[in-house]
Amino acid sequence: MLFLISVISFLAIHAAPNSFFSAGNLNPNMTKEALENLQAIYGLDKPLLQQYKDWIGNLLTFHFGISFVSGGDVSEEIFKRLPVTLTMNVISLILVFCISLYLGIKAALSYERKTDYIIRQLSLVSFSMPSFYLALLLVLFFSLELKLFPIAGLHSVTPKEGLMNYVDMAWHLVLPISVMVFVGLGSMVIYIRSLTLEILKSDYYTFARSRGLNQKQLLFVYILPNLMPPIITLLGLSLPGLIGGSVILETIFGIEGMGQLFYMSALSRDYPVIMGTLMMTAFLTLFGNVIADLLLLKINPYMSRE
Repeated sequence: MLFLISVISFLAIHAAPNSFFSAGNLNPNMTKEALENLQAIYGLDKPLLQQYKDWIGNLLTFHFGISFVSGGDVSEEIFKRLPVTLTMNVISLILVFCISLYLGIKAALSYERKTDYIIRQLSLVSFSMPSFYLALLLVLFFSLELKLFPIAGLHSVTPKEGLMNYVDMAWHLVLPISVMVFVGLGSMVIYIRSLTLEILKSDYYTFARSRGLNQKQLLFVYILPNLMPPIITLLGLSLPGLIGGSVILETIFGIEGMGQLFYMSALSRDYPVIMGTLMMTAFLTLFGNVIADLLLLKINPYMSRE
């Protein structure tokens, strides 16, 4: 799968109109020989198949090439920004899982009552809310009006040391992570509510209630174990959306992560950085799906026999 993604991405990038060096044609001080020399340095004068072979060979050694804009090593730039993006996505994924699990089960157990109605309306708002619009609203209210959180950035102007550096970083990440969590809740809550309602209508749940089991026993023995497999599968499939959403949020909040790096590289047509970011994102997505499959196998060992 990773190989197919690399082929499609490589061909799509090279099929795009214009290039980073096309701006040189508009510069009267840039000679044709200078442009050809630059293309030779970056290996762009070779046939397309040879370019792909060289790129995939470097990729196996975690060398993503040299940036057209900065002239620096692409892999160093990506690995420098990767921890921030991973931190945001992992925290938001955990919070989405916990909050949506609680709200979805709560809505199903309060079927057609006031609590169910409120949770369903909240889910619909979350599902239809654009992340960039919510981010701007939170910045206007919490940063500009109440002045509780910083507008942008990952650290304060005055540098912190030790533990306070991490506290300062967490303070800056409150708003972007809140946006990621709220936007991710909508579909998950509705999905969990629907699954829980199916369980509540099942024969084994009705039989368990007839035996006089209390609500806590019903929840931990009959509801949660049957909810885990489909939820874990859905979380694995939702990873691309979370990582893709960080592109917009990191740009709005000025966070130096992979999302902002991808956005700036796309504007400047810095193809080595774009390709490196795409492959790293694809790898993390596939790795997350593998982790989800292993968790499913741990929860239900009989899946390996199917």
